Amino acid sequence: MMLLVIYERKVFYVLKTDVLIIGAGAVGCAIARELSKYEIDVMVVDKNEDVGGDASKSNSAIIHTGYDATPGTLESQLVVAANPMYEQIVRDLDVPFSKIGAILPAITEEQYAKLPEIKEKAFRNHVYDVEFKTGEELLAMEPNLNPQVKGGLYIPRESIIDPFILVQAYAENANMNGVEFLLNTKVTGIQTENGRIKSVETTSGDIETRYVINCAGLYCDEIADMVGKADYKVVARKGQFFILDKNTSCKVQHIVLPIPTKVTKGKLMCPTIHGNMLVGPTAEDQDSKTDKSTSAEGLDSITADVKNLVPNVNIRDTITQYSGLRPNRNPEGLHFDMYEDLEGYINLSGVRSTGLTLSASMGKYVVQQMMYHGLDLKLKTNYIAKRKGIVKFHECSLEQQEALIRENPLYGNIICRCETITEAEILDAIHRPLGARSVDAIKRRVRAGMGRCQGGFCGPKVIEILARELNCDPSQINKNITGSQMAVGTTR
Repeated sequence: MMLLVIYERKVFYVLKTDVLIIGAGAVGCAIARELSKYEIDVMVVDKNEDVGGDASKSNSAIIHTGYDATPGTLESQLVVAANPMYEQIVRDLDVPFSKIGAILPAITEEQYAKLPEIKEKAFRNHVYDVEFKTGEELLAMEPNLNPQVKGGLYIPRESIIDPFILVQAYAENANMNGVEFLLNTKVTGIQTENGRIKSVETTSGDIETRYVINCAGLYCDEIADMVGKADYKVVARKGQFFILDKNTSCKVQHIVLPIPTKVTKGKLMCPTIHGNMLVGPTAEDQDSKTDKSTSAEGLDSITADVKNLVPNVNIRDTITQYSGLRPNRNPEGLHFDMYEDLEGYINLSGVRSTGLTLSASMGKYVVQQMMYHGLDLKLKTNYIAKRKGIVKFHECSLEQQEALIRENPLYGNIICRCETITEAEILDAIHRPLGARSVDAIKRRVRAGMGRCQGGFCGPKVIEILARELNCDPSQINKNITGSQMAVGTTR
């Protein structure tokens, strides 16, 4: 909410809200959506130019069951609770999702000996549908597996999703229900008074608020330090990935997982929701929270490890590589903290590789905890539960495509040839709630530039459309963050 204040004949604009969420990643946006069901003012701030956070837009895109979580932990509780929630969420929010299942093949006798322990752990986490499979059964399910496979486990409810659209859908639905989003807004300080939250200082001005929810992921320790609650540190754990072409010669139908270690779930191979093959990630702790570079050493380690699972994987079919940074907490563990000596401050930390999954249950958990601690919430009578996504022209039947073009001829103008993305879809991405303002924001919403040529053909046209619709010069259009312009001038 923005208040107009007149003092000594001068006009001041004061931002004010009941709840301020710091971080527009999966967890922050899911909490915002849950709070939007109630009669309360909510605002989300994020330093980035788009919703999606940092870790939430560079992960394995898997909705986990929690079979391998540490039993008895908050993480186990939330992941196991979240998994069955997704069938309703993806229907309500129109998010691409597929329950393809995962297999955990044991290639060596040493790995095979670990399977009973992993299955027992799944049972302790109340994931009861994990099943033993023989080597022959696994090869029937996945013919491209290493033929030396001794046996393994099948986890049928492990699923894949579009993580970009999930977070956008959370945010759009929250925004439809009154939640305000301040993007390109960095938190620089938090003011307290008499043992409670008073206001938050940001690059967009001060925001008065009763509650602060710290969902800053990689930077949650820095936010916590602003109120003297940083009893932990966040270390960025880099994960490098390959994306293989949809027409790669070696594919898998399930999520193929290695036997996990204490440090990482390991390097996997699985389909993406859009038909590419995802291979990776590494697990490399580093001091920098911004270094997302890939390395020959890291990528080579992925190739070597995944070839033990799927020997014929064709890394030469790579169309891109990328890396994401997981917010690894030290000491480890997922934490939800409220404080007797600081009323109104909520701290979330240790949200790592299962963060995308548990966002669904974390939204409900946080709101319920706030109610337990005295927040009086009244449900809205006009809450909008459903969100309609952008039409996917290439998934429509010929008859549907013809109808769309009759209604809007811009559906007949193909901008991205690799992914068959039309101008009408790009315009929807720009003009819907919390619309795209950068080239990467378009890419995440409609996949223009995610195909084999990686934007080589459609990139200039996307910049042109953004500039036209935002009424600015093409040289002002960023790839992502402020200052990442892709066009620097004219040649003629």
